[in-house]
Parts: sequence; structure tokens; C-alpha cells
Amino acid sequence: MQTNLNVRALRPIVVLVVLALLGGLWAALVRIGWRLPQLPVPIAGQHGALMVSGFLGTLVCLERAVALRRHWAYAAPVLTAIGGLALLLGLPFAIGRSLLALGSLGLALVFVFIYRQRSTVDILSMFVGAVMWLVGNMLWLFGSPIYDAVPWWAGFLILTIGGERLELSRVLVLRRNSQLMFSFAAGLFAMGLLVSLLDFDIGLRIAGAGLFALGAWLLRYDVARRTIRQSGLTRFIAACLLPGYVWLMIGGALWSLSGGASTAGFMYDAMLHSLFLGFVFSMIFGHAPIIFPAVLRVGVPYHPTFYVPLALLHATLVLRLAGDAAGDFGWTRAGGLGNAVALAAFIVGTASAVVRGRKTAA
Repeated sequence: MQTNLNVRALRPIVVLVVLALLGGLWAALVRIGWRLPQLPVPIAGQHGALMVSGFLGTLVCLERAVALRRHWAYAAPVLTAIGGLALLLGLPFAIGRSLLALGSLGLALVFVFIYRQRSTVDILSMFVGAVMWLVGNMLWLFGSPIYDAVPWWAGFLILTIGGERLELSRVLVLRRNSQLMFSFAAGLFAMGLLVSLLDFDIGLRIAGAGLFALGAWLLRYDVARRTIRQSGLTRFIAACLLPGYVWLMIGGALWSLSGGASTAGFMYDAMLHSLFLGFVFSMIFGHAPIIFPAVLRVGVPYHPTFYVPLALLHATLVLRLAGDAAGDFGWTRAGGLGNAVALAAFIVGTASAVVRGRKTAA
């Protein structure tokens, strides 16, 4: 049964998504050493889960549910949104983790449904990404250290974004060889994660090589290489994507160099945030003016100030990784604060654009 849900019905989910983002940022600043007022519930240890599953995962689920226009597909974002809330409220870990696992299972089933209708490499990539999210959530649910789950969470976001970019790059009429190269890079990454279940160190090194190859493919074949020459919103989106692909290659190189030897400390910080901030959030910044109108039926008119949080994100990430490389925690700490400010500026800028759009429409 197809349906068009009223946007008002989605507001509770959106509120929980924003709470997960704010909670994740608060936890990130506490983890990196900034003294903030005490919350009723300690959430520093929930930073990764709140950002990946409560915030980004719920957004991906919601986007797919809206596009699919079927009632049952909304179960996934509802489950992950409530799961994120359970983490914020400090409920027993099994509750939040179970809800997140069920939500990721729901997204995988959504992609099974879509793949049966359109059996293409891009949809397969997104399906594999959803399965990776499920595996990571299951590992975390059944007591594995969080550093075992994080590579699978990263795989979820990377293959989802990679599949979406492959889908959009069809306008270039890609040759079969280029699609095979994408499949090889994604397959090498997936193989590395599978190997990591047996040998964490070797698996991450293989997965890193896959990430580097995937970043190189996107940098070479993505339509952003052409749209960067245009203007306005089109150019801004390309300006978000292209540096993000460079960060993906940097993250892949770090994974291959370090492997599983670093599960904490400076190298681990660089390995994770080059991907989650440099790549993933660059993609979020670029896609927000497209996704928000499609999901929430609100206009996000382009404004040149969109470049401010983007530039701040990359500049402070460079500072953070410079601190990681030099072993200077002061630089890393300052970069982490700058990262949080960049994300806050992105939220404020997007909200301001929505207000401007409504005034213009009125």
C-alpha cells in the first residue's frame, strides 16, 4: 500500500534525530576533554552510536521510507529514533541497542524490496551497507568492544553514500569497466571487514585499501568533477563532495597503515574522524539542501554563507589531524571543538535557509 504521510507525522522523528545529534556532539566534546556541565545521564560512551545510528542512520531510514511511500518502511526510522532516545535517557543498554539493531534490520529489508524492483549495482551497494550497519549493531548488542562495531558502522555510511553517488553518476553514462571498478573497490572493503571478524588487524588493512580505491573511484568518476564548474547550489554541492573523497582516501590509507593496532589514542582519532567528519559530514552538508525538501517538504534555498561551516569543518579537521600526527592533544582538542562548532553552524545555517524560504514563499 502506497501512502503520503503528512509531514506533521514525521516531526517526532525529526525531533529525536536532532536530540541524537546534539547529544552526540555533547558526548564528543566531553570525550575529547572539554569540561561541560554534568548531564543527568552520562552519555560520553554513547557518542558513536548517537551520531551513526541515532542521527545519521535514522536520517537514511527516513529518507528511504519517504521515497518508498509505504507504511511498513517507517518502522525502521521509528525504531532507530527511539533507540537513540533510549541511549540518551540512560535506559538499560540492551533496550537501546536492540532497537537500533531492529531498525537496521528494517532498512536492510527496505533495500531487499527495492532491489527486487531494480537490480542495480548502486542499490546492491546500499543494501550491503545496511547489512553492515546491522552486523555492527549486533556485535555491539552482544557485548563486543565498540571498536569492533565501528568499522561496520563506517561501512554502512560509506557504501550508502557510494551507492547514491553511483546512482547519480549514471548521467555520465559510465562504461561497464568503471562500474566493475566500483564493485571491486566496494568488494575489497567488504572482504576486509569479513576478514576482521577472524583477524582484526589484517581485516582493517584490507578494508583500508578498499576505502582508498573507493575514494579514488569517486574522485575520478563522480559527476561533481563537472558540476564544480557551474554556479550556485550545484557548485556548492560539488565543493562538498570533492574534498570529502580526498578525506575518504586519507582515511583508507590510515586504516591500511595502522590496521587494528590502534583502538584508542591519536591514530585511532585520525582513522575515525577523517572518515566520519571529513567524508561523511561533507556529504551531509552537500546533500542537505536536496534531502530536507524531499523529506520534510521545506525549501532550503542556497546562500553563499553555506560555505562558512564547510570551510570551518575542513580547516578544524586539518588542525585535529595535525594534532594527532604531532601527538599534541591541545591541537586535537581545539580541532574537536572547531568540528562541533562547524556542525552547529551547519544546523543554524540550514534552519535560517528554511526560514528564508518560507518568507519568500509567503
